Amino acid sequence: MSIALGSMLLGVLLITMVLGGTVLARLLLSSAMVYLFVGYTLGPAGFAVITLDPAHHAKVVEWAAEVAVLISLFNVGLKMGTVPFSDTRWRLPLRLALISMVLTVGLITAVGVWGLGLPLGAAVLLGGILAPTDPVLASGVQTNSEVHPDRLRFGLSGEGGLNDGTAFPFVMLGLGLLGLHDLGVSGWRWWAVDLLWATAGGLLIGAALGALIGTLVVRLRTRYSLAVGLDEFLSLGLLAMAYGAAQLSLASGFLAVFAAGLALQRVKEQPQPHTASLSTKSGVSGHAYASLATHSHHASATMTTAVMDFNEQLEKLAELGMVLFVGALLPYVVYWPALWWFIPVLFVLLRSLAVLVGTLGEPMHKRQRTMICWFGIRGIGSIFYLMFAIRHGLNPHLAQQLITLTLVTVTVSIVVHGMSVLPLMKWYAR
Repeated sequence: MSIALGSMLLGVLLITMVLGGTVLARLLLSSAMVYLFVGYTLGPAGFAVITLDPAHHAKVVEWAAEVAVLISLFNVGLKMGTVPFSDTRWRLPLRLALISMVLTVGLITAVGVWGLGLPLGAAVLLGGILAPTDPVLASGVQTNSEVHPDRLRFGLSGEGGLNDGTAFPFVMLGLGLLGLHDLGVSGWRWWAVDLLWATAGGLLIGAALGALIGTLVVRLRTRYSLAVGLDEFLSLGLLAMAYGAAQLSLASGFLAVFAAGLALQRVKEQPQPHTASLSTKSGVSGHAYASLATHSHHASATMTTAVMDFNEQLEKLAELGMVLFVGALLPYVVYWPALWWFIPVLFVLLRSLAVLVGTLGEPMHKRQRTMICWFGIRGIGSIFYLMFAIRHGLNPHLAQQLITLTLVTVTVSIVVHGMSVLPLMKWYAR
């Protein structure tokens, strides 16, 4: 198929999603489910427009998945940044992203060793790949940028925003146990660098850059009417700076980008003396962007709103591209009888156990806890870590096993969670 025809098909897909998005929602079809089907059709099993072999094009898929996850993490950070850290809502995402995530890795490791017959290193690696929930595909349960958001949505968003970064040490541990990464004598390098520094350093670097850049831009706009506009560049530039600085420092780029979004949203207004707010009973919607962006009472909010609006559209494009890739990669899955019991065990039993233990004692309604147990959405973060591991030199047989387990898990998650999110969230809202 020619590039021109492929381009036309992509255009048809985008316009179809615009025109038929509401109808698809009524049919319980998420946009990701449609992208998955189209990707499979455009892959080797269909028209062969997308011909990515996970074993030979791991770097390309890894790069695309990483970009998609970074965009989504930055967006989640922006949305959650309106909630003060003193708010008790933060306890839930922290417990899910730390305690429940570690428990999930351990449970998957146990199932991998005793149920799938994997060596210990491969089982730990599988746990690191499949434990994190996904921020890219979780738009249906993501929180809004409110000071007092819904607790369920806030918890699930925070979990997805944090655990892509907190899963990194376990991916490195699995690779180390397989002899593909240096863990140091008695594991000191893993504890000191891959675990402690990667986590703390990523959060610190991202928060510092987000606060510094945001404050600088607001000051230039309100005091000198400079640096006005190009909020898209600000979004991409801060994302890239946070990720690059963290990676160069051997810290987690994922956590750095998430923290940068949090910090940018928290940049305070800098009102000048003898000035008044433009707000009225109807808000500030009637004022031009330039007036709001340079006004000392509104510059911060205008900046973060513009960055978030751009990032949300970018996130949708990233989701489109990556889910198309997932669909195109499905022909490389090799049938494995264990899939019939492994996927239900992961989604129902292991996820529930990890959530119930991780949130033990947390004051929460039974329905909220049940919803959290179910919405352990797996997605693009798992694809990234899979390709990351393949690129580190997994032997072909183990690589094929992990490709099969990961792609099938993500595909089933797209379908079952995509079909259930609308009716369940409507039920929850009632």
